[in-house]
Amino acid sequence: MKLEMYFDCSSPWSYLGFERILPLAESFGITPELHPVLAGGIFNAVNPGIEYFKSKDSIPKRKVDYHAKVMQDWADITGVTIKFPPAGHPVNSVKAMRACLAVQPMGHLIPFARACFQAIFRDELPLSEDAVLLDICRELGLDGPWLLSRIAGQDMKDALRTKVDEAIARGAFGVPTIFLNDNDLYFGVDSLPLVAARLEQSQAS
Repeated sequence: MKLEMYFDCSSPWSYLGFERILPLAESFGITPELHPVLAGGIFNAVNPGIEYFKSKDSIPKRKVDYHAKVMQDWADITGVTIKFPPAGHPVNSVKAMRACLAVQPMGHLIPFARACFQAIFRDELPLSEDAVLLDICRELGLDGPWLLSRIAGQDMKDALRTKVDEAIARGAFGVPTIFLNDNDLYFGVDSLPLVAARLEQSQAS
């Protein structure tokens, strides 16, 4: 069975989905297909006004507080640290997501994305700054100057835009968005138990 996930390193829910989908996929003997995107690009295209998501005044405080609690509950059971909102929120992840695409063919997507998530939500570092990306590259043994040059190219800018358009065309309205077998869509980390149940059904049939 095919399992995919669209994610953005600036999203704490993507972080949780990323760290939970990997062991889930492994338990079913599946290699997940991970798709870097920009959450803002999806929001702007399919939601009625990005400002809704920026203004706490438009959301009941009880709901805001509850979502903060649930995020930390998920972080606790996942074994990751999420400081939210991190310093500099909302985080500009454009360079990081282009970099994820650039290192993906080299087999470095998972450790690179994980390091980006940790930089934001554990260490509260400004991921939009080249110095932070260079530090991540040094940590992972990647050629930082090459990567910065690569993500400045028009082809990588177009590649990320194409991924965003692809997610929108498939019905995504946020991140993380998960697909089973191309068109069975699930949204959010809390949908992963449903994904697991479907995978169990598929293996049993």
